Amino acid sequence: MNSLKDKRSDAPVLRASRLFKEGFNCSQAVFCSLVDEDLISHELALKLTSPFGGGIARQGGVCGALSGALMFLGLHLGNVEPAGKENTYSLAGKFIDEFKGTHGSILCNELLGVDISTQEGITKARESQIFDKICPLLVMQTTEAILDFVEKIRAPTVVQTKPNITSEN
Repeated sequence: MNSLKDKRSDAPVLRASRLFKEGFNCSQAVFCSLVDEDLISHELALKLTSPFGGGIARQGGVCGALSGALMFLGLHLGNVEPAGKENTYSLAGKFIDEFKGTHGSILCNELLGVDISTQEGITKARESQIFDKICPLLVMQTTEAILDFVEKIRAPTVVQTKPNITSEN
């Protein structure tokens, strides 16, 4: 079986962790650890995801790791015709619900427990090492979760059928 999971081992999760430790934001770390350079260059992927860290431009909104994962979902399962957008929204909504169920929120400020849209909040987060304690785990867990989610959606479904039994007299 040639699947995302077969190809990946733990490499994307470790790559995401490394990218985050190198100083890239959470969205960059997740998306760039997953994207195939045959689809989009590493440089372009970094540029595309750069505004989404810290809950979009450090505003504390939707978690950047989640944003990066949703971009990956869109790249692999997104619609290319307007009629497909409801399916894309449905898939994204399911992943968002899973993320929220696991982490309790999708908002950066709530996940971190501090308002990083203010200088005081950023200072507090840095002093208490929140970015070093919480964010790396979110990056790694979200990378793993989106790979599993996309794999599950792409997996062919096995349909059970009843055998055609006829009675011959």
